[in-house]
Amino acid sequence: MKVILQKPVEKLGDPGDIVEVAAGYARNYLVPHGLAVRAEKGALKHAENLKRAHVSRQSKEKVEFEALAAKLIASKVLIAARAGEEGKLFGSVTAADIAEAIAAQTDIRVDRKDVHLEEPIRSLGTHEVRVHLFPEVEPVLTLEVTAEE
Repeated sequence: MKVILQKPVEKLGDPGDIVEVAAGYARNYLVPHGLAVRAEKGALKHAENLKRAHVSRQSKEKVEFEALAAKLIASKVLIAARAGEEGKLFGSVTAADIAEAIAAQTDIRVDRKDVHLEEPIRSLGTHEVRVHLFPEVEPVLTLEVTAEE
């Protein structure tokens, strides 16, 4: 069954997309939850309007997130952690710790799931951390891990 998406649906599409789905999925989930409408002759013009509105909204949001990315790149985030004499940490600095430090120091809210680390940070010094803010907007910020007094 062909439907026109009204709202973004993960792994299916964005508003205005015309997609082919199973009839039961459309009838029992998408349509009752207001996520889609049946693709009929008169609805195609509506789909174009939805697509246009979604694209303009996304471009505005992307500009806003690029400004946040520039602010993140310009700032240096500091995290104090307990460390031994050789510069190794007792424990590690995780994505949740980094997200909390970003929120405290720059007033930018970042979900811990959007902080990408190859592995937890276990040493003092400067580290590069990639943060996913928006599709195609992933700034790399500088993180300074210092010894706690």
